[in-house]
Amino acid sequence: MKKIGILTSGGDAPGMNAAIRAVVRKAIYHGMEVYGVRSGYQGLMEGAIEKMELGSVGDIIHRGGTILQSARSDEFKTEEGQEKAIEQLKKFGIDGLIVIGGDGSFRGAQKLTEKGYPCIGVPGTIDNDIYGTDFTIGFDTALNTIIEAIDKIRDTATSHERTYIIEVMGRDAGDLALWAGLADGAESIIIPEKPDEFHEVTERVIRGHERGKKHSIIVVAEGVGSGFEFGKKIEKETNLETRVSVLGYIQRGGSPTASDRVLASRLGAHAVDLLLQGISGKMVGIHHNQLVNHDISTILSRKHHIDEDMYQLSKELSI
Repeated sequence: MKKIGILTSGGDAPGMNAAIRAVVRKAIYHGMEVYGVRSGYQGLMEGAIEKMELGSVGDIIHRGGTILQSARSDEFKTEEGQEKAIEQLKKFGIDGLIVIGGDGSFRGAQKLTEKGYPCIGVPGTIDNDIYGTDFTIGFDTALNTIIEAIDKIRDTATSHERTYIIEVMGRDAGDLALWAGLADGAESIIIPEKPDEFHEVTERVIRGHERGKKHSIIVVAEGVGSGFEFGKKIEKETNLETRVSVLGYIQRGGSPTASDRVLASRLGAHAVDLLLQGISGKMVGIHHNQLVNHDISTILSRKHHIDEDMYQLSKELSI
């Protein structure tokens, strides 16, 4: 393995740059050449590939987003698109590819591995919805962004004695909502994994109001539905004034936390180690603070689950 490529795909996540830096410097340390692919699989098909040096990743560990840019590509999902990508890999003499992204990105990595090009996946997504790793790159930073926003909204909620619905990202996973809700003392948390417990939310709001509680904070994961729709339903059933805040893409940006920088550095370096050992078709991850790896096929066939004990604790503490 003399030359490796690296790309970021799907939604950006804070810490991706730290992972890019780790891959480039770890590979160069071991005498390999590294080639950065711009704009994900789309850029791979178009040959948007350039050699990276130590200086290419200088002063980026603290930056959010991805210096390689990211894009989604429907063309790459086709056989023709994948063949285009392989042609470019051959043209540049790239022996292996490291893909930083989520499950959609890993499907692409799996296809290339099946066609004879060794790939390693690095989980980078704020949603924390990937099986096989306790945490994904970007989750901790997004979580802290949400917590900071909720803290500020709580000040307003207290001043005006209102119920606030806060919609957070997470796609079909409730980790961001669950962790943020527990960390910020939310009265209720509504997540895709527990969609049938809405009645408990309204009962909790009414119960709190009856004992003199002046405001409530309810965190809703986007995968459950619109925060505005939940706001209307809650206001109708409780007859209490309700406001809605959709945090949106602010959750994806910002300088990565120390936790995300360290996680990204460890996972990126581990991905290089696997390629050096002749291992491919794997995703690297973290479990009980130890580096692990799993077959990408296994990752894609299984579903990430929330921490049920944490969810139960959030209900017990919000009585």
